[in-house]
Amino acid sequence: MRATGLEVADIFRQVGPAYRHDHADSISAGQRRVMRNIERCRTAELGGHVEQCDACGHQRIAFNSCRDRHCPKCQSLVRAQWLEDRQAELLPVEYFHVVFTVPQEIAAIAYQNKAMIYDILFHATAETLRTIAADRRHLGAEIGFIAILHTWGQNLLHHPHLHCVVPGGGVAPDGQRWIACRPGFFLPVRVLSRLFRRLFLTQLRQAFDEGELRFFNSLAALQDADAFTRYLAPIAQAEWIVYAKPPFGGPQHVLDYLGRYTHRVAISNNRLIDFADGRVAFAWKDYRHESRRKVMCLEAQEFVRRFLLHVLPAGFQRIRHYGLLANRYREIKLDHCRQLLAAPAPVVELPDAALDYRDRYQRLTGVSLRDCPHCGRGQMVRIESFLPGTLPRGPPSTPP
Repeated sequence: MRATGLEVADIFRQVGPAYRHDHADSISAGQRRVMRNIERCRTAELGGHVEQCDACGHQRIAFNSCRDRHCPKCQSLVRAQWLEDRQAELLPVEYFHVVFTVPQEIAAIAYQNKAMIYDILFHATAETLRTIAADRRHLGAEIGFIAILHTWGQNLLHHPHLHCVVPGGGVAPDGQRWIACRPGFFLPVRVLSRLFRRLFLTQLRQAFDEGELRFFNSLAALQDADAFTRYLAPIAQAEWIVYAKPPFGGPQHVLDYLGRYTHRVAISNNRLIDFADGRVAFAWKDYRHESRRKVMCLEAQEFVRRFLLHVLPAGFQRIRHYGLLANRYREIKLDHCRQLLAAPAPVVELPDAALDYRDRYQRLTGVSLRDCPHCGRGQMVRIESFLPGTLPRGPPSTPP
């Protein structure tokens, strides 16, 4: 198969039926659902409509999207809308990017207890940042931040970690002033790492004591309390990786960055290189060797297995807001922050719920989905809709 236009869906359509058969006892209902959604995305199975150019008469079929959050093709509009919503929340301060990572031994437990361990990861991270920021020895302020869960590394293996985007400062305890971070420095990462490790392991042990963890296969022995304690002993002494990247150039850079991180899936279609002879080749960065760009080649079933490692529990919230940015009081607290910073209130354009998705996409991204790809002059107008599992009455035609 040619690399041009290669998609995860192409691989799933060819390999999916055999994979589901071969792994019938281990694949979850959620993973099956994600596979089927991706396989059907933008095909006749989901229905669609026919569009025709009002200038040259060119026609094209537009199939409906699956809208699954794991689908590489279904994130553009959701991401654009989410970023627009965040535009009004930016403050005129330095922003920092802090990453919290768990050891591989914890990642192994997390894969068998996704909802529980991912929740602990969020809770421990949030408590760590807010506790150290509130300490007068470091910042002495209430902060706010966005936390985004990623569960993959570039090689598609299971690697849970949180990306946190944090304004560089916060509100003083008396609420009367804004306390800014030192230029170019947020909080000491070693202090963050030590507290994060302690909080995470405390919450993990509590979950174990309350019988909320399950262990299977190679981890089955951890059901025994003594074995679980021995398993955690070396992890409690190891250094946990927390690192802060250099601050962003400004609030707009924050949005550009968030656009690359918030609604990502395990692998995007543009990283796929080839799918032939039962093997998938894709591009990846080897961060252990100076981010060197390499090509990884996997058996197709192994590629599918790695992709499915990152299917989230149903309803799990992978983007969360804390502190000054917490949903409940965000508007009030951000108004207060702007007053302390003498910053103007943002101009918010209320969305029109009646807008067609193509108009919303153009308003949010500046890219038109209506322009005729044939003549470039006309606009594509819907002339026919068809239900899932059916096809248009006639094939689309292209004028000479």
